[in-house]
Amino acid sequence: MRRAALSLTFLALALVAAPAFAKSTDRQQPMDLDADNMDALLTDDSVSVLQGNVRIRQGSLEVDADKAEIHRKAGEIDRLVLTGAPARLRQVSDQGEPMDASAAQVVYNTSSEVMVLTGNVIINQPRGNLRGETVKYDMTTGRVDGGGDGKRVSMRILPKTAAPAPAPAPAPTN
Repeated sequence: MRRAALSLTFLALALVAAPAFAKSTDRQQPMDLDADNMDALLTDDSVSVLQGNVRIRQGSLEVDADKAEIHRKAGEIDRLVLTGAPARLRQVSDQGEPMDASAAQVVYNTSSEVMVLTGNVIINQPRGNLRGETVKYDMTTGRVDGGGDGKRVSMRILPKTAAPAPAPAPAPTN
């Protein structure tokens, strides 16, 4: 059970976005995880699954999803998959700027430091927003790549002197 708890801890740590979007002190904060149920195999090469009202909180990081899969190889987190209607990540930067992202699926590969959001992707920040069906975010370089899937990508970039972008509309409840 202790190793499962450590796996979940690594999951939340890995979800912390790159320094430009993440509050640097978040990784030193206590982490709270809960879900309706968990199925974990306590081996170095395994998949652990949290399902039903998954909530992960650490500092300013807030993750809500219907399901979280933690893929481990050789004892290390290799890949994380969040799914939901939508899965949602929120975090505040060191500058106090909020980031709110939602998508049907979020896949984070730890070795490449690449996060891919698919399915009605919406990313809101104070200076604008990005929408599309597929958005790839390289956490090492900060490069964002949208589209390439036959669907259009739309962005709104506000002038530096403009008021912050309006908060995103609440997600519809089913």
